[in-house]
Amino acid sequence: MTFDNLGLTESLLKALRTEGYEHPTPIQQQAIPILLQRKDLLGCAQTGTGKTAAFALPILELLTRDEQSANASKGPLVLVVTPTRELAIQIEESFKAYARHTQIRQTVIYGGVRQGNQVNALKRKPQVLIATPGRLLDLMNQGLLSLHQVRYFVLDEADQMLDMGFIHDIKRIIKALPRKRQSLFFSATMPRTIRELSKSILHDHEKVTIAPEKPTADRIDQSIYRVEKVNKPKLLRDVLHENSDSATLVFSRTKHGADKLVKKLGQENIKASAIHGNKSQPQRQRALNDFKLGKLGVLIATDIAARGIDVDDLGLVINYDLPNVPETYVHRIGRTGRASASGKAYSFVASEEHGLLRDIERLIGKQIDEVNGHEYEGAEIKRNGPINGNSGSGAAKRKRPSRNRKPNGGSSFKSSHRKGNSPRRHSNTNSH
Repeated sequence: MTFDNLGLTESLLKALRTEGYEHPTPIQQQAIPILLQRKDLLGCAQTGTGKTAAFALPILELLTRDEQSANASKGPLVLVVTPTRELAIQIEESFKAYARHTQIRQTVIYGGVRQGNQVNALKRKPQVLIATPGRLLDLMNQGLLSLHQVRYFVLDEADQMLDMGFIHDIKRIIKALPRKRQSLFFSATMPRTIRELSKSILHDHEKVTIAPEKPTADRIDQSIYRVEKVNKPKLLRDVLHENSDSATLVFSRTKHGADKLVKKLGQENIKASAIHGNKSQPQRQRALNDFKLGKLGVLIATDIAARGIDVDDLGLVINYDLPNVPETYVHRIGRTGRASASGKAYSFVASEEHGLLRDIERLIGKQIDEVNGHEYEGAEIKRNGPINGNSGSGAAKRKRPSRNRKPNGGSSFKSSHRKGNSPRRHSNTNSH
């Protein structure tokens, strides 16, 4: 199937050809015809599946068909609400690319920057508005923005919205929308709270499920290092040297931890930047742009700040800290191996994180291989010169020993990892 088979106008098809798109992804094949029938949609799809185009293209098609009334609108006809600034900017860039041969205008609003430029952009009456919840409500409360003309409402990354505490903001936004509208609801996971929220938004909807929660991309080469917490900085240094030819995204559980890693890597002459909620929007955008352009080889991110990172040829994702919620692991490693590309993901697993590892393996339905058959203590990986030089061959990967027998005459995997039989830790059980 090609995009020509989906009933899109020539102006959109021309833009897609410019972008190099020929064949729609599964979610685009299924969602676009439903949305062109003006039906509500519940979409369950992982990151990297082409979700943005799946809703942007049919919305632009419908606006193009109603071009006369669209141009006469005094407020936004399309509202896309998304949890982070980075993702909002990315979605706005996609709308702009797809609409390049139309008269449809779009703008994006988000917090962390002064509102003046955004208010001026709203005065130009864009038909498409992409927004984060906080800034959207702020401008509405100031009387600078009305949603009474919205015809198409998209709630993107709904599960992340709830994780970030936006549920009350979302409910306030929904109350401000016209009752007669077409609604689109997207989430990577569908726990009970998400299903309940979707029922309050959607009416007589169709459901599209792509890449259900359990599987993760087979093309991503997933491995773990067993390492105690105190040795993680040394391991990160060595892995980065070993993979110096790959753009690397490193996930830290905390903002403080991300900043600390940037400082430690700097002491090793490895240039890195961090993006997280305490960074200003210009700082985050500068670091992200440098990373996308290849000026920066290592980006340290928290989960919230990483939503919306879409980097071509991202070769390696490192879970410096394992996430508390197993589904988050799937989101993280999905930053590599996008589209048809291959990717690699390493996870650093300390003894107190083994309960988290078991939950991740249960979710993805397989045991993750070890890079080494024994715990990293600081000398396993051969360094290959400066971080921006050519890397040599990686450490040989071996299957993790059976948890029920003693490898190499030593203690069993289970006993060496679960010292003191530490309890399993969970967070946000509704996301399971």
